[in-house]
Amino acid sequence: MIRLGVIGYGGRINSMIKRFRLEESELRVAGIVDPDEKGARSRLDENDRKDAAFYPTVDEMVRKGGLDALAIGTRCDLHAPYAMEAARYDLPLFLEKPVATSLKQAQGLEKAFQKSRCEAAVSFPLRVSPLCRLAGNLIKEGAAGSPEHIAAVNYVPYGTCYFDLWYRDFKITQGLFFQKATHDFDYMSFLMGSDIVRVAAMANYGRVFGGRKPGGLTCSKCREQDTCLESPQNRKRNGYETGGWDKDHGCTFGRDCGSPETGMNEDCSSALVEFASGAHGVYTQVFFSRRDAAARGATVSGYHGTVGFDWYRNELKRVRHHAPFTDTIKADGGMSHFGGDDELARDFIGLIRGKCKSRTPIETGIRSVHVCLAAKESAETGRFVKVRRLC
Repeated sequence: MIRLGVIGYGGRINSMIKRFRLEESELRVAGIVDPDEKGARSRLDENDRKDAAFYPTVDEMVRKGGLDALAIGTRCDLHAPYAMEAARYDLPLFLEKPVATSLKQAQGLEKAFQKSRCEAAVSFPLRVSPLCRLAGNLIKEGAAGSPEHIAAVNYVPYGTCYFDLWYRDFKITQGLFFQKATHDFDYMSFLMGSDIVRVAAMANYGRVFGGRKPGGLTCSKCREQDTCLESPQNRKRNGYETGGWDKDHGCTFGRDCGSPETGMNEDCSSALVEFASGAHGVYTQVFFSRRDAAARGATVSGYHGTVGFDWYRNELKRVRHHAPFTDTIKADGGMSHFGGDDELARDFIGLIRGKCKSRTPIETGIRSVHVCLAAKESAETGRFVKVRRLC
């Protein structure tokens, strides 16, 4: 039996625990640190409700819980502080992204893990998804030749969650480079076989979401819910099945979203990136896309060929530049995070059992944070920004 200790028992970590259990049916949640005990208990699997103990601190949970591993699923601003503490216990760790939201946190994480035997599996499902791995293998085998350019996109069909749910709290998120692009910068580096070393970025704030509606306004209290495109009834009517909270929610055009002056999530943002290899690439993320506009994937180009894929279409295309052949490969659909969550679950259980190494170790998470920090700084200053290296 695997005894798991959970720090922050929210919806995302609950979904991952279900996947852990598919890999190891005898996994049990043995300890929980979460101030919202009622909410955490409501999410617990029936097998865990009787025996899972709640603790006031991580230290007490580790000392008394007889744990085999830890998982951190708090809100984003607490990932790093708890991960720094977890590094002291040398237990396998599943850590949600972003692993940090500031330079101070990133440096603290780096220092905490330098002398720790704690091995982490960072929640980067895109890097380990089957479609991304297939593309990576083709590129390594020379399908593109030397990879010289990458173009990656993320047209998010559920982007309103960053403006009508708790994600709109900028103090927690620090913007959508940290929330979204942290995934993409990581898999871009994986595909190119090289770290990102310099970034130039731009972002738009408050042009679509945010505004002057009063704070605390929800759809059920609003006189415009019959006409507003973001009301639950209009989201349902307009076919937003792939995204958008279809229940009563905070106003996406309200002061609660923040402002460009005080800090807020961006409507869209882009980055021009340079790799250590000398290659370069571009990345764009858009948060007001809907329905069939959904797209997420990358195109890698070299002299000999092009390899491109899209997770929403579950399709990979390989073009040979110097031969009259093009391959199109279809992948199975219906997989969480495009199959990456299942791969993460296998990695984590294998890590606990001592059967494998993590494919998303803590270093990948910290490197991605440094790229996000550079992108955020560049968008704010209008300058190219060098990415800080790990010590």
